[in-house]
Amino acid sequence: MKPSFAVIGCGRVGTALAKYLAKSGYVSVGLASKNLASAKRIADLIGAFGFSNVLWEAAKKADIVFITTPDGAIKSVCDNISEKNGFKSGSVVLHCSGALSSTELLSAKTCGAYIGSMHPLQSFASTEYEFNPFSGVVTSVEGDREAVEAAKYVTEDLGSHCVTIKTEEKMLYHASAVVASNYLVTLLDLSLSLIKLAGMTGEDALRGLKPLIEGTISNVEKMGVQNALTGPIARGDILTIEKHLSEIESKAPRLLSLYRTLGLHTVEIAKGKGSISEAVGKRLEDLFQS
Repeated sequence: MKPSFAVIGCGRVGTALAKYLAKSGYVSVGLASKNLASAKRIADLIGAFGFSNVLWEAAKKADIVFITTPDGAIKSVCDNISEKNGFKSGSVVLHCSGALSSTELLSAKTCGAYIGSMHPLQSFASTEYEFNPFSGVVTSVEGDREAVEAAKYVTEDLGSHCVTIKTEEKMLYHASAVVASNYLVTLLDLSLSLIKLAGMTGEDALRGLKPLIEGTISNVEKMGVQNALTGPIARGDILTIEKHLSEIESKAPRLLSLYRTLGLHTVEIAKGKGSISEAVGKRLEDLFQS
């Protein structure tokens, strides 16, 4: 028999967890939100009866309690439930923040609970899910051994691949996720801004760049980051880079600093790949820093 669960915080992540845990055979014994209507919405969605805006009442019967509030509220919500002795002894308390570690939940230990975090590397943009957003993604877990083991079973049942990370390095993990998701948008904005200056319209610009983007990701998957690197830096084509810098400085000066910074890091990748010599690498570095 699967463990019972409670969800505290009935937003996008809480909705997805409740829906797909229920589909996987887990039984909801508590759904809670400051907004009672949000808790009722999830209860109606999964056919559950227990919903409340009294947080500790929702948590007290659950084998696993998921705190899916905004990051800034996780500790205070956990503390509030703990003060009411709202976690049963031996239960597992997990939050789903990417940035914060399980130490936000330390107060739950006073109730005899085990603590951890469980973060899917996924973007939750809505409370409406036609397909399982956990399926096929990597979910990171950390915390007490018992909490990590419970989280592993949950992630596997949700269709995720579970990876254990270091509690003390959780913020670096989150920084990595920000780069991969948010900064990728910034990088694409840089690319689209430059190609539009060349006269390509917005729709054609994305249509033109998309196969290049997808091909690069495919090459990274097949060959690794270093071997997937192509282009003028990987070739040591100093003349082309000089022309890039001159044109950007002339026609899109606000983008020059970002282009230079990305170029410097790309030189390091090219040197690691072995496609350019140290001497060429030094000339490129000087060029980007000038």
